Amino acid sequence: MKARDLRELGAVELDQKIRERSQELNDLRIKHKSGSGIEKPVRLRTMRHELARMKTVQAEREAK
Repeated sequence: MKARDLRELGAVELDQKIRERSQELNDLRIKHKSGSGIEKPVRLRTMRHELARMKTVQAEREAK
């Protein structure tokens, strides 16, 4: 998601998306480390970026 789209979400929705992405990222990390492999390793990087983008928008809201 783009930051513009994230800014349109409510605080509760954004918090929920952050929790969901964190859980997905942890699951992917476990799969990757266990050696079972994941289809698209680049997905780890994109999920990290998406999560950082969401946390940035959340921090911007808290700063206001």
